[in-house]
Amino acid sequence: MEPKGKVVIVTGASSGIGEATAREFAKEGAKVVLAARRVDKLQTLAEEINKMGSEAFVVQADLSKLEDIQKLVAETLAKFNRIDVLVNNAGFGRLDWLENLDPVKDIQAQIDVNVMGVIQTTRQVLPVMMKQRSGSIINMCSMAGLVATPTYTIYAASKHAVHGFSEALRREVKPWGIDVSLVYPGGVVTEFASHAGIKRKTKATTPKFMLLTAEQVAQAVVKLVRKPKRMWIIPWLWSVSVFMNRFLPGLVDSTTINRFTIPEREDELKKM
Repeated sequence: MEPKGKVVIVTGASSGIGEATAREFAKEGAKVVLAARRVDKLQTLAEEINKMGSEAFVVQADLSKLEDIQKLVAETLAKFNRIDVLVNNAGFGRLDWLENLDPVKDIQAQIDVNVMGVIQTTRQVLPVMMKQRSGSIINMCSMAGLVATPTYTIYAASKHAVHGFSEALRREVKPWGIDVSLVYPGGVVTEFASHAGIKRKTKATTPKFMLLTAEQVAQAVVKLVRKPKRMWIIPWLWSVSVFMNRFLPGLVDSTTINRFTIPEREDELKKM
């Protein structure tokens, strides 16, 4: 599928990967539907895209609410009469020890947006694509969806859920000419970290040489429309971690616990 002239919905388009992805599709001549809660940021991006000579359509939507998702799809169809690509990008993380996470604001909210938002948006778009007998669904996952680490309990659970959902869906809808792809970025320079509440004594973080820009992830998403594949781990070096986690789990457990968990929680451990 060539992006030019296609109708593309990008959720979480107000910043980071979603914003970069919308801009990248616009460069390719696609008609981009921008969905997120922060409508002021969407309007600014839409103006930029329209000045580029492409077409952007703004729909304010909270992906944790089914009625907003239904409105997003209905308004897109009213405007363009079709949907060719869905990029399920909206999501966020709250990273802390499980007992510190708020049951509603941190735990339930992550599941609502990261899992139910993806499932419900796809569910609303799917009949349209099946009727067209064509479509591309790209779900933004994370390395946390393949390798779960401490403080990522809920975020990793949500991304593992997206992995399983996407794998099953891919096998359901392929006969209708619909492709389902997963993107697994490592660390990306976005607003994610500033909202995640990360507090680390060890200062453990993604090495700079492995950090991605939002634009690099966006370019991968567009490539998946042209040439779909089941999953794409970027950068490729993270595949080593996936291999070790699958085939040497004991080593990964002991290394993570001794080099991260214990040093991070030594004060708490001493009190017990």
